[in-house]
Amino acid sequence: MAEASLVSAETVRAQILGILLAWGMTPALAETTTDAMVETDLFGVDSHGISMLMTYEARWREGALNVTAEPKVVRETPCMALLDAGAGLGHPVSTLAMNMAVDKALAVGLAVVGVRNSHHFGAAGVYARIAARRGAIGLVTSATRGVTMVPTRGAEPALGTNPLAFAAPAKRNVPFVLDMATTTVAAGKVKVHHLNDRPVPEGWVVDAEGRAVTDPHEAYQQVAARPDGGITPLGGTAAMGSHKGYGLAMMVHILGGTLVGASFSPIRNRTQRPGAPDDIGHFFMAIDPRAFRDEGAFENDLDDAIDVLHATPAAQPGEKVLVAGDPEEVARIRRLSEGIPIPATLAQHIRDICGRCGAAYRLG
Repeated sequence: MAEASLVSAETVRAQILGILLAWGMTPALAETTTDAMVETDLFGVDSHGISMLMTYEARWREGALNVTAEPKVVRETPCMALLDAGAGLGHPVSTLAMNMAVDKALAVGLAVVGVRNSHHFGAAGVYARIAARRGAIGLVTSATRGVTMVPTRGAEPALGTNPLAFAAPAKRNVPFVLDMATTTVAAGKVKVHHLNDRPVPEGWVVDAEGRAVTDPHEAYQQVAARPDGGITPLGGTAAMGSHKGYGLAMMVHILGGTLVGASFSPIRNRTQRPGAPDDIGHFFMAIDPRAFRDEGAFENDLDDAIDVLHATPAAQPGEKVLVAGDPEEVARIRRLSEGIPIPATLAQHIRDICGRCGAAYRLG
């Protein structure tokens, strides 16, 4: 397994910010993007934080990513809005979109904001948590650039990892936050195993004949570079319910892609010109619980439900029953204290990026 160094969140933040500014991103956009990426790494989602800089650099150098783009409102009513990201990174427009959805929901009870013409936005849970922190329920879905999911009964990938996130505020407990790919695992997790030289669990990645691929480097190539095989839908096999993950993935695309007028990856990839933007779409919904309940009643009932789940007898000693969002909160506390793990391979990639753009290297 590749060696990893622990780096403080402040240092990781300074490293990401320095690179984004060196690429020409405006300070306001860079600050928002950096905040989202560091939060992602603190929550332990290593696939969607600083490790995404290699992909972002490639899209920027190809001319597909406009790092100076300012989001614009295309349509708006009291309960909805549609934003155009201007082919910029998805973090700034997504932060704006979820906050707009919450603003509108707090005024009228429920609101939806869609985004088109965007790029990768990191981890969906970052934006769902914005709603929960402000006392609202948040739902996030996103279309994707990559085509990595092999549909149930299929031999070639036809959908992306198509993530969704849902967050709800509590009082005694941390918010309930479900943040998941609709594949068995996110493509970035395969990348993390590749960077750490760690075997891939059986059932994550299959070849064209449906056989499991567990070598981390072979699995990464299968997902990133080969036209057939790929990642399984949530469930893994038809016998284990992969059709459910497949169906969820299409639901996510309908909301985060079709509804907002963004691209569908398999079609776009056949027609996309070199340097053309990815036109990824995102979907953000916010609900004010006070539209349905007296103030505080929703949070109290959610706390009671979470308490019941936490009190469920554990199957194995020392492994208590958790609720969605718990592992990320534990990781955040630990990483704020100990640092964010940066594998040696990733550190070298970041050093190379700094060399190409003139940013100071700060990770070691």
